[in-house]
Amino acid sequence: MKFNALLRRTPEWMQTSGPHRDIVITSRIRLARNLEGELFPGWAKKEGRFEVLAKLLPHLNSLPEFQDAFIEDMGDLDQIKKQVLVEKHLISREQAAKSAGSAAIINPEQSISIMVNEEDHLRIQSIRSGLDLTQAFAVLDRLDTELSTRVTYAFDAQLGFLTACPTNLGTGMRASAMLHLPALVLSDSMNQVISAVQKIGLAVRGLYGEGTEALANLFQISNQHTLGENELDIIARLEKVIEQIINHERNARAKLLQDDPNRINDHLGRAYAILRHAHILESKEAFNHLSMLRMGSDTGLLPVELGKLLDTVLVEIQPAHLQIASQKKLTAPERDVMRAQMLREKLQQLPEPRLL
Repeated sequence: MKFNALLRRTPEWMQTSGPHRDIVITSRIRLARNLEGELFPGWAKKEGRFEVLAKLLPHLNSLPEFQDAFIEDMGDLDQIKKQVLVEKHLISREQAAKSAGSAAIINPEQSISIMVNEEDHLRIQSIRSGLDLTQAFAVLDRLDTELSTRVTYAFDAQLGFLTACPTNLGTGMRASAMLHLPALVLSDSMNQVISAVQKIGLAVRGLYGEGTEALANLFQISNQHTLGENELDIIARLEKVIEQIINHERNARAKLLQDDPNRINDHLGRAYAILRHAHILESKEAFNHLSMLRMGSDTGLLPVELGKLLDTVLVEIQPAHLQIASQKKLTAPERDVMRAQMLREKLQQLPEPRLL
């Protein structure tokens, strides 16, 4: 699969409605694995990274999940194409900074991706719609088991899977869910939630993971500990916490709708008017207004089918996607103009929000 074909194809998670999809956008499982006897990518010389890549690619190519897959060396992709893959959550920002000897393998449905020679030799990811961590793990578990019959992983009987970063020792698994929490933000309750989650050993991050901002009221909740627990126990504990956050968000939405309808009408009305009629929109402002429209869709104040469109639009208006669409490099002001134009066109037929 070529890059343009990958770009045109809508990711599977955007087309399906998983459990609690009104609040949990995606569930993601990532496994870190390394090859026995090989230096970690950060310690290896360029020739060593190429050797690892050459050793892994035939096995990855032959897996049924990666028939007609997108497979590219990072050295063959320009910076804008790499950033598109980051914006689609298919590779990390760290992987995008890599060059030759590092690669991305992505299945046609964009539900499974593998980063070769990022921080570890293998970073294998599964992404699904809604709160569906168990199934996301089941997909990777089958893939990981198959790979383990073809290559020998670096593994210690006491420490588990050996990883470049000590925090990933053990299962090598990071489980996370992307939650849309506008009501908790509007009701000034989000900091309390973050504090409570962190106290029990979970992490709260922004749209693109560690060190990034929670744009569009989107927050990633993930495990921090991978040693001393098995995968299903980690997932069960994480899902229990996420379900509690879902309940808090639903209660916050209900309370806002009942106690402060004018505030909701105002936020929705402003978001609707600006996205429908603005001619210059910075990404942060656009994201926040799209968040309000999505809450309107989820609470019945706008058409329910709007949610899937907004998920798609949220990706398409990001900087690299805009530059690919325009087929040229754009300055920040030019992107702001194009973003506003795209949103006016996409939302042209959107009816006004229903007033409370």
